[in-house]
Amino acid sequence: MAMPFTKYRPYETVELPDRTWPDRVLDRAPLWCSTDLRDGNQALVNPMDATRKRRFFDLLVHLGVKEIEVGFPAASLTDFEFVRTLVEEDLIPADTTIAVLTQARPELIERSFEAIAGARRAIVHLYNSTSTTQRRVVFRLDTAGITDLAVRGTALCKQLAAETDTEIVFQYSPESFHHTELDYALEICEAVAAEWDPSPSAKMIVNLPTTVEQFPPNVYADRIEWFGRRFSRRDSAVISVHPHNDRGTAVATAELGLMAGAERVE
Repeated sequence: MAMPFTKYRPYETVELPDRTWPDRVLDRAPLWCSTDLRDGNQALVNPMDATRKRRFFDLLVHLGVKEIEVGFPAASLTDFEFVRTLVEEDLIPADTTIAVLTQARPELIERSFEAIAGARRAIVHLYNSTSTTQRRVVFRLDTAGITDLAVRGTALCKQLAAETDTEIVFQYSPESFHHTELDYALEICEAVAAEWDPSPSAKMIVNLPTTVEQFPPNVYADRIEWFGRRFSRRDSAVISVHPHNDRGTAVATAELGLMAGAERVE
């Protein structure tokens, strides 16, 4: 009996006949951002406690990782108190930047800024889902509503960044970029960038994740190159990739994403 493969829809490809990434050779290391301290609490049945998080953080520093996403401080007291411990006990090396993750909700953004208060420098990583399914099922909003959510979250981040002594690097992720129409992914990132207003000397990070890996790495590379060609603030942004490993090709996805023009890997 044949496999019932006809019940599955084929993945969408990108119309990019003049793609250039296959001819590129990587000759420099990307920026690396560890997300282990955040993903552990999202994924493990028994989340890491503060002691284990501290050991993991010290290991990452020892390995030379310069950007470390230290938690989702608005999601749990454990994460919030861990970030406060790093700041208050002066455990963050001068050449290391911590990052915190927050959904585009006012109370969560405010809590995240409370967590990093007093740090020398921090990345505030704002995200909201943009995929077709989550727009319909989770948010029950059209694209205009989702964009408004992201822009209002960005505006609050900008306001709070102006009120703190911490140097803030802003990062935005259209979560589920893999399942978002490319033209809409570009549209929402343009709207967020217009609100944040980065510059070549003060860049924002645009992170384009494969939240669920549903097509091969070459399609992801096409999406990255397509996006990079069209994003109007390209000289004021660091393009970051965040591969997941559902198909077992996360490393290849990261490498091809870099070949396609990304500069940073989470």
